[in-house]
Amino acid sequence: MSNEKVKLLVVEDDILVAQDISSRLIDKNYAVVGIAATAGEALQFLANNTVDLILLDIILKGSRDGIELARIINKDFKIPFIFLTSHADSYFIERAKSVKPHAYILKPFNDRQLMVAIELALLNFAEKKSEQHLLKTSTFPASENQVLHIKDSLFLKKNHHFERVPLEDILFLKAENNYTSIHTKSKKFMYSVVLKKIEAQLPKHLFTRIHRTFVVNIQLVSGFEGNTLFIQGQKLPVSKSHKDQVFQLFRTI
Repeated sequence: MSNEKVKLLVVEDDILVAQDISSRLIDKNYAVVGIAATAGEALQFLANNTVDLILLDIILKGSRDGIELARIINKDFKIPFIFLTSHADSYFIERAKSVKPHAYILKPFNDRQLMVAIELALLNFAEKKSEQHLLKTSTFPASENQVLHIKDSLFLKKNHHFERVPLEDILFLKAENNYTSIHTKSKKFMYSVVLKKIEAQLPKHLFTRIHRTFVVNIQLVSGFEGNTLFIQGQKLPVSKSHKDQVFQLFRTI
């Protein structure tokens, strides 16, 4: 599949709480790829699996707590994480700030708070920011049309959750009024946001605009003829305003 569920790891030493969080996430169309009760279990899982986001309890059984685990995640894995905790005293807050969490949830929390925290964490990670207001409830007006470029994928918000589309699978993007269709190697993915907004998130060394309607993956163009580019059996027009720039690019790669 070209668009995939966002993969989450839950690190929580209370198995009932972990299962409850996992059920909520699955109901919201996220993929819970693992549950870990200790820092050691989490590190072993991260070493052998792909994870997009971690929900991490600060208090864990064992020699390392969630804050120490977060420090290792920042150094060795560079994955966004959300702190979960029922502890709001100054000692834990200051230690938590030191590892720059991307979001923070105080227990107990509802589904809406969980979804906002996930969006905030992905947004902060994409913008290379951490969450500073650890004791405040996040109530920012979350966009229904969020587009984030994280590592090698686009994270597209759809129906209150995110889906991940690997950049290498995207053939081209096409503007369709206030929508954009993302054409991948295996399917067409419609998204309710204008092409210009998605284009701004794309790495310029991989994607270029060839027409007011089209942005293409440069590496997947198989050839050109006249004012037409060929990409996986499809013919895409190159407009006069983009012609010189586009064909100069393809003559030099």
